[in-house]
Amino acid sequence: MKKKLAILLSAAMGLSVMGGCGNSAAQSVPEDGKVEHIRLMVWAPSGDQSKDSGEWLQKCCEAFDEAHPEYDIDFVYGVADEATAAGTVAQDPDASADVFMYANDNLSVLTDAKAIAKIGGIYEEEVMSTNSETVTDSVRSDGYLYGVPFTTNTWFMYYDKSVFSDDDVKNLDTMLEKGVVSFPFTNSWYLPSFYIGNGCTLFEDGTVEEAGVDFTGEKAYEVTDYLIDLIDNPNFVVDADGSGMAGLRDGSINAIFTGSWDAASIKEILGDNMGVVSLPTYTLNGEEKQMMAYAGSKAIGVNSTSDHMVASIQLAIYLGSAEAQQLHYELRNVVPCNTELLQDPGIASDMLVTAQNDTFDNTSILQPFVSAMSNCWTPVENMGKGIRNESVTHDNSREQTDGMNEAMNSNGI
Repeated sequence: MKKKLAILLSAAMGLSVMGGCGNSAAQSVPEDGKVEHIRLMVWAPSGDQSKDSGEWLQKCCEAFDEAHPEYDIDFVYGVADEATAAGTVAQDPDASADVFMYANDNLSVLTDAKAIAKIGGIYEEEVMSTNSETVTDSVRSDGYLYGVPFTTNTWFMYYDKSVFSDDDVKNLDTMLEKGVVSFPFTNSWYLPSFYIGNGCTLFEDGTVEEAGVDFTGEKAYEVTDYLIDLIDNPNFVVDADGSGMAGLRDGSINAIFTGSWDAASIKEILGDNMGVVSLPTYTLNGEEKQMMAYAGSKAIGVNSTSDHMVASIQLAIYLGSAEAQQLHYELRNVVPCNTELLQDPGIASDMLVTAQNDTFDNTSILQPFVSAMSNCWTPVENMGKGIRNESVTHDNSREQTDGMNEAMNSNGI
């Protein structure tokens, strides 16, 4: 009888690792009747393993086990969230899991440490055939595929349909005439959406590190001045430390910007009045500009030091498969990216799925994962705080914008 070991490792440790690629598909029991006994360590967020959330990881691993009689597998489960896994894997691949989940913006951390394996051959073909090119590009570096995407990762807008109409939510400034909108103004994952919408760029298409960041000139000055006026609007509220959700709950706020992770809570608050759409435009000097979110993906990676490379690759492929994504969606509301699933009427009609994928496809840019991107977060956060605190004004907005741009292009921040 196969053992299923569950060892909960601290999420704070950020466990993770990735492995290489094999060259065979799911096998049957060898003719000689010998079965390979292997031990696979798998890391995933706690929500994917808890009983309250349906034990997605355990169920998927058990299904994989049943489908592969050529293996006798002992699974060891560890807790590691997608945001922090890469750092731990990069520090010590040998002590990390065979298979783990990671956010694509950490890919350079893993590749720099040579801690993540390339996915090639028939396995790369399978991933490419079941995902859009944009999704697979999010886990590709130097031409190589480094993981199996299982969801897109971005943010969009939720709103109260009793306050805003379908036409209202197309433009932020129109919304501010009808109700109260909350936005994570001091969060540097969100605030760049205004600058990018007016033509500011990061590393050209996000991959040319030496090109640097272009958040300066008239295109950037105009946005800073717009944001100074925006925060003075009585119907605009800064969302920080959960205040947006709290305001949505007590009715003082009518729209917030967040991702699929908050869908269940917002549905509980708004009920049938919950609306969710991709990002609106905003009106800058009489012209409509499209807000543009950062977007990426979450993927299954394989440890480059795994002792069981073929089995690890096969498991990663399964955890990112249509079957596993369907279960992820049913148990945890994780929006699928598998192209076959997105054609399913039940999934295609879900406004959350539509909003996330519309945002990914039409109102976002792939978040750069070049190393220099780490220099961009603090300067933008400081700009948001400066505007909120009124230390950035119309009188010094150009100087402050140039300072932000200089800091984003510097390692000294």
